[in-house]
Amino acid sequence: MRKILFGVILTLVVLFTFRYCNQKKEERITLKENTALIKEQVINVGKLVVTEGHFSEVFTYKNSKAVFSDLLEAKKQAVVIVNADVTVGYDLSKLEYEIDEVGKTLRIMSIPKEEIKISPDLEYYDIQADFLNQFEADDYNNIRDIVKESLMKKIESSDLKANAQNRLLSELSKFFILTKSMGWKLEYNQSTIESVNDFKRIDIKL
Repeated sequence: MRKILFGVILTLVVLFTFRYCNQKKEERITLKENTALIKEQVINVGKLVVTEGHFSEVFTYKNSKAVFSDLLEAKKQAVVIVNADVTVGYDLSKLEYEIDEVGKTLRIMSIPKEEIKISPDLEYYDIQADFLNQFEADDYNNIRDIVKESLMKKIESSDLKANAQNRLLSELSKFFILTKSMGWKLEYNQSTIESVNDFKRIDIKL
């Protein structure tokens, strides 16, 4: 009777051990599959998110200098018509993150700063210059610098950067949807993301 009872207990122990090990193996497989899926999602999101805009302006460039010991003033001026294409984007391939398999957590460590590109097309009209103050390469470089500085101010006061940030948040929300569906956590800047709207309340340091 004892041998039969011992045999039954031994059989139950073996079955329980086999089932436990099999369950652990399935959990590891699921974890690896989830990790691979998250990595794939990060790669898919790792692209350049761009918002485009167009600006037009008219500048009047003037320059004067004293000649002959300040006895005369030599002047030059030009009307400059500017048409500029502007893009504000985020290169999400530069996103820094880490995957905590044990804690089932995706941590976003750093979000790249926005990249602003200005492509101005300048057309010059009504160019006037005194003989002693002709247009030179430095003048055209100064005009281009002034134009870019003016355009940067317009970009700051426009909704281009806000629109670009909204597109960025839309891409980042894909991480939350994916991790939530798999029972993982998403963290950014040591804060747990509980909903898509949490991204809007987080200081992204743009």
